Amino acid sequence: MPFEDPNANVPTIEEAIDREPLAIHPETPIPEVVALMSRGREVGSLQNATSTPKRYSCALVTATDRTVLGIFTERDIVRLTASGHSLADLPISSVMSCPVITLSETDLQDIFAALFLFRRYRIRHLTIVDEFDRWVGIVTPDSIRRSMRPSNLLKLRRVSEVMTSPVVCASLSTPIIDVARRMAERHVSCVVATTAEIDGRFLPVGIITERDIVQFQALELNFDNTPLETVMSAPLFLLKPEDSLWVAHQEMQKRHVRRMVVSWDWGYQLGIITQTSLLRIFDPLEMYGVVETLQRTVLQLQHNRSMPSGATLPCPSPSTRPRATLSTLHLCLEQLAGYPELNTPECRRSIERVLKELQVLEREIEKYADLPDCSSQSSV
Repeated sequence: MPFEDPNANVPTIEEAIDREPLAIHPETPIPEVVALMSRGREVGSLQNATSTPKRYSCALVTATDRTVLGIFTERDIVRLTASGHSLADLPISSVMSCPVITLSETDLQDIFAALFLFRRYRIRHLTIVDEFDRWVGIVTPDSIRRSMRPSNLLKLRRVSEVMTSPVVCASLSTPIIDVARRMAERHVSCVVATTAEIDGRFLPVGIITERDIVQFQALELNFDNTPLETVMSAPLFLLKPEDSLWVAHQEMQKRHVRRMVVSWDWGYQLGIITQTSLLRIFDPLEMYGVVETLQRTVLQLQHNRSMPSGATLPCPSPSTRPRATLSTLHLCLEQLAGYPELNTPECRRSIERVLKELQVLEREIEKYADLPDCSSQSSV
């Protein structure tokens, strides 16, 4: 039986390119840039009266010929806020980051090139340029996540596998300036607001993010005298560690957020999952977790086949689709193996080791291809 088309499970790079980024002149005042990033642009059709504002997470500083001179991100705004420097009357060129990491559109064949550069340079915005070094768009973790289709990899992996814990927290009375400083010092994109309970728990009740800091700057809030409680986003929708990454992805899409809080152990433990976390599943070094899941599936199939005829099959979860997942993993690994940047002994050994394990799993799964479909079994 042939494998499902693996391309159906991998985000296409064309859909992941944002071709309408915020592009500004180098002499534009910082407050004007902050206002533009906060306001965003309207996204919607003329036939639909309702439209969703798309916030800009960065601004490209460009020359008149569309070449990129620098970039200014939400994290830069947090850093400047935390430093206490006045943003008034300064041109964006005085605080922009440069040089900018770029990639030619002709070299951007799939998402793996972008993911590699994200990880290598610790960036979240990759500028795409044409053959004349003129910008054509940007790729971000958010734009890649939005282009994701129902992926077997997302359904197989759990939130607990990619979340960050512990998280940076603050009390409700913490001034916003201190929250911004914690973000800058700890290099995090959000701070969770918590309340202390009598039994020693710190329950999550709200969150403040880099994007919020951008909006507060645009509104010219008093960062020294504004407590976290008055401006945090609340109430929180909490994920559980056992939730699948597909559930996390769906909730992010539904709620128009880029990160979510994870809570377990009755609130004693907290974690954070971000859109960047979701993309780790396409990292070859992260695929061992998927291989282990597939190995468990094979063992379950072996057990099912050894059961007497007519017995009830305790089959794997319906979301565990080993054929499609194997196809997706093969596609990811084969394309990654072609990148010169990954041509190191460690990376090559890792990729080859996973490919060998996948070949074994493919042969094992083929042995049990004639097992009845669990979804078609009638319940007693």
